Amino acid sequence: MKNRIRPNDKGLTLIELLVGMVICAMVVAGIYRLFIAQSRAYTVQDSVVEVQQNIRTAMEVMLRDLRMTAFDDDRTPLVNVAQPAFVPGDHSVTVRYEHENAPYEVRYWLEGGTNLNRQETRNGVSTTETILENVEALNFTYGVDENEDGAMDDLNVLGVREDDWVSATTAGTLKVVSVRVSLTARPTPTSPDAQNVTPRTLVSAITFRNLSLMR
Repeated sequence: MKNRIRPNDKGLTLIELLVGMVICAMVVAGIYRLFIAQSRAYTVQDSVVEVQQNIRTAMEVMLRDLRMTAFDDDRTPLVNVAQPAFVPGDHSVTVRYEHENAPYEVRYWLEGGTNLNRQETRNGVSTTETILENVEALNFTYGVDENEDGAMDDLNVLGVREDDWVSATTAGTLKVVSVRVSLTARPTPTSPDAQNVTPRTLVSAITFRNLSLMR
């Protein structure tokens, strides 16, 4: 008995096959573009998280040293009594303290305008390390105490605000009781996408703990 081909048993025509291939190609292209977009978004987000964490770590190191200003654990005068315990600058700062009978001097500044360096000198021996790269700005401002009440002055009698923090030039002639640090950095340029990330800024402030020992 001969097999008869029913109308529903016809195969695909060339045109139908080509149309199906075009549709499949469009679907694959859409999925690929979505994958690329997601990969770029992940790269950017990863860069943002990394730079924020790096800034936070560098800030914590600086604040730790700033809090140690004029510290003296054995209650004897600092070894380098002729030098001030704190040297303010607009873009750099130097602090001195004594720990375990050893004098410390720690300085922060930007090397080459991009690397945040920390130099520690202990018993005359200095070591320098870079604690943050791709830095765009490092700024220090200061709270002063002219009325000797042990607290930062409200210079404008409007509550402590942005304009109550003064520059290093002004702070150098007054009693400094607090310092505010503003640190701005970009992600490491590992990819073109990371270069387009907006710089991140972290601002923190501390009050000196050892005011009675500062000079």
